[in-house]
Amino acid sequence: MTLRRRLYLTLDPTEKGGLLERIFEILLIAIILLNILSIVIDSVKEIDHEYSTVFRNIEVFSIIFFTVEYIARIYSIVEKPTYEDPVKGRLKFVLTPMALIDLLSFLPFYLTFLPIDLRFLRIFRLMALFRVFKIARYLHALKIFKRVLTERKEQLVLSFLFILFILVIVSFIMFYVEREAQPDKFSSIPATMWWGIATITTVGYGDMVPITVWGKFLGGIFAIAGVGLLALPAGILSSGFFELLHEDRRKTIVCPHCGKEIHEE
Repeated sequence: MTLRRRLYLTLDPTEKGGLLERIFEILLIAIILLNILSIVIDSVKEIDHEYSTVFRNIEVFSIIFFTVEYIARIYSIVEKPTYEDPVKGRLKFVLTPMALIDLLSFLPFYLTFLPIDLRFLRIFRLMALFRVFKIARYLHALKIFKRVLTERKEQLVLSFLFILFILVIVSFIMFYVEREAQPDKFSSIPATMWWGIATITTVGYGDMVPITVWGKFLGGIFAIAGVGLLALPAGILSSGFFELLHEDRRKTIVCPHCGKEIHEE
């Protein structure tokens, strides 16, 4: 087995590379989690001031690791039939979403000469976890979810349009009810729609609150109605999942011995 083939089997999670693949996956997950943890902790000024050298060393090590990994993937990807052409295949792979995410995970480090701070792009390293955890294992669940969205797309679109329609109407009325009492907060209909979104989702940030009698009345009615409005798409999705998950039970099976239909409960 060539070195390029061994690299491909080790780096590609869709292939069975054996022990080396499992070791690499564990190492990759550990480095990704370490990076995310360092990014989070590094935001604390006191800790950053005391352990800045440690965070710097972690970043330099990670940049080297992800750079070598990216080059190795490009080098070995021609082992995959989809990218077998040495030039066009590699170029095609480089332009894939996951390859672009891999590039963004270390590219900002080499662009420090730019006046823009691009270090926040390190968070893209977390996306590599989707590749490592072998999404193919959940392919059946993803197909069911896609089928539900496809089969119920008209009902979902109608429900969201209805919610939007009610949101605009209530925001329109609330704007004219509250604008004189709170011109700084209910300054326009789009601004009032933010209040409507916070109310219908029962978030209630409290940054915009009606203070007039009619405003409180309308807000209370809308808050109660919002629970039912948001239940519309949820009900559509849940019924779609229920039907698809029980679809196999409704299939008719013919007995190979007597030829009669068997209906599973």
